[in-house]
Amino acid sequence: MQLVVARIGRAHGIKGEVTVEVRTDEPELRLGPGAVLATDPAATGPLTIEAGRVHSGRLLLRFAGVHDRTGAEALRNTLLIADVDPDERPEDEDEYYDHQLIDLDVVTEDGTEVGRITEISHLPTQDLFVVERADGSEVYVPFVSEIVTAIDLDEQRAVISPPPGLIDDRAEVASARDAEDAEDAGDAEDAGDAGEEA
Repeated sequence: MQLVVARIGRAHGIKGEVTVEVRTDEPELRLGPGAVLATDPAATGPLTIEAGRVHSGRLLLRFAGVHDRTGAEALRNTLLIADVDPDERPEDEDEYYDHQLIDLDVVTEDGTEVGRITEISHLPTQDLFVVERADGSEVYVPFVSEIVTAIDLDEQRAVISPPPGLIDDRAEVASARDAEDAEDAGDAEDAGDAGEEA
């Protein structure tokens, strides 16, 4: 199975290095020196990683045969693709590859069907499941243990415990001010009732 593990960005310096947007949880494994990666567009590759380093929080790579800025710029926006055994699992038992999660059925803990995972969105703070519902609408489910309580690859499903408002219209009071307004409205109603009785 082939998976996109990075996208090449701008050239860095004059010696052929490029910045890369990492799209794998295991860059040290997929993007290490000596790794041979297919590319999209295919004509650009395959590319062999010659060296890599982190600079100002970004991964920089240099590829065999690319030794100047012109060659590096020519690679911009190329996707790097690794061959991965579909049965391979990450070392941490609580981690999953995107391809293992795509197409899982999403259900609540009481068995209510929510939809199907169509995409994993990797954000700086957390990952999100993009879940397509039966009516074609989408809902975004944060991939955190408080909400996603179980992943069952054998049953091909993800079990969630959504907070109110995540997958339905049961919204909670949004702020303390709203709560006070609700209390004031209740007090006014009670005062009105008292006036009627007197």
